[in-house]
Amino acid sequence: MTESPGVLFEQLLDIMARLRGPEGCPWDREQTRTSLKPYVIEEAYEVLEAIDAGDAGALEAELGDLLFQVVFHARLAEEAGDFAMAGLLRRLIDKMVSRHPHVFGDASVTTSKDVLAQWEAIKQREAEASGQPRSVIDGVPRSLPSLLRAQRLQAKAARVNFDWPNARAAWTKVEEEIREAGDALASGEPPRVQEELGDALFSLVNVARLSGIDAEEALQGTIEKFRRRFTEMEADLIAQGKSVGAVSQDELERSWEAAKAQERGGPRR
Repeated sequence: MTESPGVLFEQLLDIMARLRGPEGCPWDREQTRTSLKPYVIEEAYEVLEAIDAGDAGALEAELGDLLFQVVFHARLAEEAGDFAMAGLLRRLIDKMVSRHPHVFGDASVTTSKDVLAQWEAIKQREAEASGQPRSVIDGVPRSLPSLLRAQRLQAKAARVNFDWPNARAAWTKVEEEIREAGDALASGEPPRVQEELGDALFSLVNVARLSGIDAEEALQGTIEKFRRRFTEMEADLIAQGKSVGAVSQDELERSWEAAKAQERGGPRR
């Protein structure tokens, strides 16, 4: 017989209360919102790794760990008298219902783009009703990785049609920013170089987004490719009785090209 998610969730809340109780776990009892911050980030990234690995079992486990962080924070809030899990869930349910009038009401939308525009319009009305003005690009955490944050900000702006028509058009901006970065490098002014390189990176994110590519994943893929090839280069040199730090630049380049060829299925030498 399949156990009810509701019953299991109540059991999880009871476990959390016991862990934080007088006879509970010393480590859990010592934790604060601040001390738990790294674990929230860590668990979220482990969920992403499980998704990338295509491992359903790992995903199930990691989602559970992430859920536990939510339960932990809700318990801390309840102890502080701020809010309880019931209030958290009620607020979430009400928000999902109110922001999907095309599902739970009589509104009509036909595309995902329409849904996002409707979502943004509802958020704007909610902000106006509460007397708290907001920008359409609010809600993107500063703590996000820079490429992901840029992508999210651009996507939010695109919901109100502040966007390039396509990736090809956005590429013209990349070319412009690269030229300006080159001029900045020639000037030898570090602040100017930093600004122009930032502009170039931001423009590249636009091209990736409009091409349906996640810029953060694209860079992560290139980082992993570099790591593989560099460690292969090191292994190749060690096999020859050499050290990566004691060979010439030319030999490093030859070993690097050999590592690339090996990865692509070509001859090592």
